[in-house]
Amino acid sequence: MDALLQNISIGALTTIVAGVVPIATIGKFLLDQRRPHNSPPVVPGFPLVGNLLQLKEKKPYSTFTKWADVHGPIYSIKLGSSTMVVLNSAELAKEALVTKFSSISTRKLSSALTTLTSNKALVAMCDYGEYHKMVKKYVLSSLLGANAQKLNHHHRDAMIENVVNFLSSKINDGCYLVELREPFQSELFRLALKQSIGKDVESVYVEELGVTLSKKEIFQILVIDPMMGAIEVDWRDFFPMLRWVPNKSMEMKIQRIATRKRAVTKTLIEAQRKEIAHGEEINCYLNYLLSQEQTLTEEQLIALVWESIIETSDTTLATTEWAMYELAKNQTCQDCLHKEILEVCGSEKMTEEHLQHMPYLNAVFHETLRFHSPVPIIPPRYVHEDTQLGGYNIPAGTDIIINIYACNMSRTDWEEPEEWKPERFLSDKYEQVDMYKTMTFGGGKRACAGSLQAMLISCTAIGRLVQEFLWKLKDGEEENTSTMQLTTHKLYPMLACIKSRLSGTSSEQSY
Repeated sequence: MDALLQNISIGALTTIVAGVVPIATIGKFLLDQRRPHNSPPVVPGFPLVGNLLQLKEKKPYSTFTKWADVHGPIYSIKLGSSTMVVLNSAELAKEALVTKFSSISTRKLSSALTTLTSNKALVAMCDYGEYHKMVKKYVLSSLLGANAQKLNHHHRDAMIENVVNFLSSKINDGCYLVELREPFQSELFRLALKQSIGKDVESVYVEELGVTLSKKEIFQILVIDPMMGAIEVDWRDFFPMLRWVPNKSMEMKIQRIATRKRAVTKTLIEAQRKEIAHGEEINCYLNYLLSQEQTLTEEQLIALVWESIIETSDTTLATTEWAMYELAKNQTCQDCLHKEILEVCGSEKMTEEHLQHMPYLNAVFHETLRFHSPVPIIPPRYVHEDTQLGGYNIPAGTDIIINIYACNMSRTDWEEPEEWKPERFLSDKYEQVDMYKTMTFGGGKRACAGSLQAMLISCTAIGRLVQEFLWKLKDGEEENTSTMQLTTHKLYPMLACIKSRLSGTSSEQSY
């Protein structure tokens, strides 16, 4: 929210005060008269801005959780002229996502996200309806569904093997202090490109931009820049009646990000389209989308291909890195996992086929999702017809926010929630297939289509990394828990000392 305050100039504030105070005074009276009976508790705020100034910290999910301790699991806040109801329990989240889905199925996006998603053209961001049903069918049939995942099995195997080989080479070179993020991120991006457009790309000339881009620059434009742009705050989102007030710097920044990622994605698509036209058989998401091209506009095609790249490249990295951080920090848990790997795999390399026989590895994965949820707040939904949640009346026009962080830190649902304890998922009390336990993949008809792929990549990678290496955090790394902006991604890459379990290679100075 600091960015919000910085973006509001003195002139804009003057306009707001002069133009809105009279309207707000009258509006408040009228709204008070219309305020439905049996409404959720209200968090006290300030005139005009509501609770905006109370959300200055970069972890709003933490503030929402603190408010839940005072006002209960459901309450109402004001962000400028918008009313938002915040849900802080798994029970309420399930009610909103499943039971009352028909009343709360519309996405509410910020100005930045609307631009970056080509006006809701993505599977994850479009409103529920015929378009969503169509494109979700496409992505499940050709990329993220069970059959598609079987076809892409070799790509994932190669990706994980490349990461293991990279780390092994560091040991051979006498370097035992390693950073997991860089090689894992690089290989994930390679996987994303192969699945999405059929091949890896080292460089590309983008005519629209007039430059040749390296792979690192492509990654920056397609993944990093849009992620940073998505959390940019435009103060006008909270005061729609003042949309006419210029905010050129914000608009130009987001438009530049959108233009560049569109130009690069379009160039990658055109290159593969030419190869396909020449008879080259390419098994990838793009090839499938081109076979359905008559149902999609050019903008939708570009947006869907870009979505498949960024989705594969992001959240799986966060979960895997946090899991390895916790295992390197908790040697007892790491030993338990290694023992399970030996019992199930013996001297064989661990593969995806072993996952169904590895309950402790699955417990590590689910506990990491609970403790370090990649997306701590589900993007807002819009209530388009009067409904009820938690016994309270929720009028049409209200925005709904689901605070996953609070759900996963609830003492009602979890014993010692502030502790990372995989063993909790070995108990009959917690059913791993119940998505509402960790909420990471959402639920209902809008459940995340990529949940199977995320589980296969992350679990197999965690297992192979522990099978090959003994991990221990670098001294002082235990305190490296800062996160990035509105996400729970690690702000700084994890640094760990490793030694090979197979060769016995080690560095005494590292331990």
